[in-house]
Order: sequence, then structure tokens, then C-alpha cells
Amino acid sequence: MRRLATSLATSLAATAVTAAATVALATPAQAVPADKAQVLANWTQTSASSYNAWVAARGNQAAWAAYAFDWSTDYCSTSPDNPFGFPFQTSCARHDFGYRNHKALGIFDANKARIDSAFYEDLKRVCAAYTGAKKTACDGTAWTYYQAVKNLG
Repeated sequence: MRRLATSLATSLAATAVTAAATVALATPAQAVPADKAQVLANWTQTSASSYNAWVAARGNQAAWAAYAFDWSTDYCSTSPDNPFGFPFQTSCARHDFGYRNHKALGIFDANKARIDSAFYEDLKRVCAAYTGAKKTACDGTAWTYYQAVKNLG
């Protein structure tokens, strides 16, 4: 019995030392920068400069790791990412970024219309690369995608 008590005491002491060492060595959790909402707002505006800033940040996500942004995307969801050959994939990714991160901050409802408008502006910039009937087809497809997210998003 004495041997069991000694073994139990030794085991408990080892557990306590391990727990204390773990607490002592743990690094404090990094706080998310206070300007997260502002950075998010800057990257989800309708302007080309907002789009370009987001694309640059997306290409260097490690630099923004402290912000804990959700960069995940399913691109254009169940719609084609490049309908009729029009490259909408990146626009859809930015739209997903806006939705996911605004929802995570609890500020989605107040920003949904702007995020959807930014998506439409992004799509129109894609379409600006075309002329004639191809531009008309792209513009119509962009409008359809915008209406889908505006009404169903």
C-alpha cells in the first residue's frame, strides 16, 4: 500500500510539474489588430484600387496572419468560375472573402450591399477587356451573377 501511495504521489508531482512548465512556456495569444474592420472595409470597396490591394494581400497572406482573416473560397459556388471563358474566379474569391470576414465580425448585414456592389464592379472590370458581342455577353453574365448574389447571397 505504501508503494502505491508513493507511486501515486510521484505521478501527481510529475503531472503538476508538467502542467506548470506548460503554463510557464506558453506564449500569450496574439491579439488581432484593432484595425481589422478598417482593413476589411478597405479591401471590400467598389474601386479598382480596393480590388488591387486585396489581390496583393491575398498573394502575401502571411503578412496579414495577425488579422486572422478567412481567405477560404469556393470561388463562384455552384456557378461556373469562368462562364463562357470570362475569368470571374478572382472576383468570386474576393466576394467570398468579404462575406466570410464580415460575417465573422458580426457586421455582414450592414455591409452586404456594398460587398455585392464591389463584386459587380469587379466583374464589369473583367468585361471591360472585351469588345462587341463578347463584351455584351460578358456584361450580361456579370449582371446575372450580381443579381444572384444580391438576391440569394
